[in-house]
Amino acid sequence: MNQVASRLANTPPPPYYAVIFTNQLCDDCDGYATTADRMVQLAAKAPGYLGYESVHDDEGVGITVSYWQNSETIEAWKNNAEHMEAQRLGRDKWYRAFSVRIAKVERASQFP
Repeated sequence: MNQVASRLANTPPPPYYAVIFTNQLCDDCDGYATTADRMVQLAAKAPGYLGYESVHDDEGVGITVSYWQNSETIEAWKNNAEHMEAQRLGRDKWYRAFSVRIAKVERASQFP
């Protein structure tokens, strides 16, 4: 499995929240990469955004985890107009399937 990953997110001490987005891309991904890059740029400017980590394999399976200060900032991001359009395109065009999970991070450790 060939994976491409972003650098590891530098998150603050817990508690904070993680949005885990798992997806399977369709064969026709025209416009996907540009929109995904734009969402990373846009999220980075959103209040409460803490960072993200992402991996994708050659079969189109991807997992992106974004980190947020609290549930209110996650809700605001979900309802951002440009992000809502990207979500619509994902459902209508780019994804065979996806899931979104939200978790509260209560403990974290890292190395080094």
